[in-house]
Amino acid sequence: MSLVKSKNKTFMGTALIIGIAVLFNSCASSPPKVQPVKNFHIKRYLGTWYEIARFDFRFEKDLDNTSAQYTLDKKGDVIVLNSGFNFKKNEWTKAEGLAKFRGDKSIAALKVSFWGPFYSDYNVVALDENYQYALIAGKNLDYLWILSREKSIPQEVKTKYLKIAKKIGYDTSRLIWVKQDKNYNPYISEN
Repeated sequence: MSLVKSKNKTFMGTALIIGIAVLFNSCASSPPKVQPVKNFHIKRYLGTWYEIARFDFRFEKDLDNTSAQYTLDKKGDVIVLNSGFNFKKNEWTKAEGLAKFRGDKSIAALKVSFWGPFYSDYNVVALDENYQYALIAGKNLDYLWILSREKSIPQEVKTKYLKIAKKIGYDTSRLIWVKQDKNYNPYISEN
């Protein structure tokens, strides 16, 4: 009898883990009006991006000087290194993750994970032809970012990206405009 109970517990535990993984991955669906950029070239997207604006959420709470560094691994997946300064704790924080294409590599529809098998959508929905400014839509209408290769963004790009975000369904009044220290680069050692 105890062998049967042990097998049932093992089965139930495995089923629970699989169910949770399926639930989290199924929750990673983009908002209905999101249209990722086509003719996307990941090698042009690599490098440093500074966060100009975002919706606040717990993983970036109280961070300014936020940026992301993207590089490729040997498999062609994107290594993500996010960093930011927590102004309440007076300390720098970093998070490493991995992004993979959800399908065709010429479409800017990726999934990113900072926690093992759990991925969330990362959609580049607007990108200038020189790969200097990007609008990123997350898994739902609670995740939105405006990125730039510089620590600022021209007003005409800002206006255009806000209009695109509103058309998708985002409440852009929720955006936090990130403070960027013009003299700090997290990717240059200060030794």
